Amino acid sequence: MEPRISLITLGVKNLEKSLIFYRDGLGFPTTRKAEEGIVFFQTGGVCLALYPYEELAKDVSEDFVAPRSKFPGITIAHNVRTKEEVARVLELAERAGGKIEKPAQDVFWGGHSGYFSDPDGYLWEVAWGAFEFREDGSLNIT
Repeated sequence: MEPRISLITLGVKNLEKSLIFYRDGLGFPTTRKAEEGIVFFQTGGVCLALYPYEELAKDVSEDFVAPRSKFPGITIAHNVRTKEEVARVLELAERAGGKIEKPAQDVFWGGHSGYFSDPDGYLWEVAWGAFEFREDGSLNIT
C-alpha cells in the first residue's frame, strides 16, 4: 500500500450550513452545491468532503447509526507559517460560525496553537512551530 491519505469525509448534520462555513467562511474552494448530496473541497494535498452524517454512518454499516459524542476522537490540523496566523485563522473560523475551543497560546511542545470546532463539533487545531513547509505547501515531517 502506498502511504497516502486522499480524502477526509466529515459526516455533517446540515450539508448547506457546513458548505457555507467552509466555502464562504474559511474560503475552501469548491464547485459543488449541497443539493448534489456531497461536497468536495480541494485543499493542498488531502481533499475534504462533507456528507450527511446518517448517510455516512449507513455507508459503513447500520451498526454505526448513532449520535456522535462531543469528542469524536480525531482532530484535523491546519498548520500555518507564522505564529500570528494562528490567532487570525481562529478569528476567521469564529466569524464564520465556528466556536473557539482553545484560544491561541504557546504550548508544551514549543509551538503556538489553538482549537476551533466547526458547526458539527469537528475539532480543528491551528498550529505553528511544529514543522517546516515544503515549496508545495505540504509539511516536511521527516
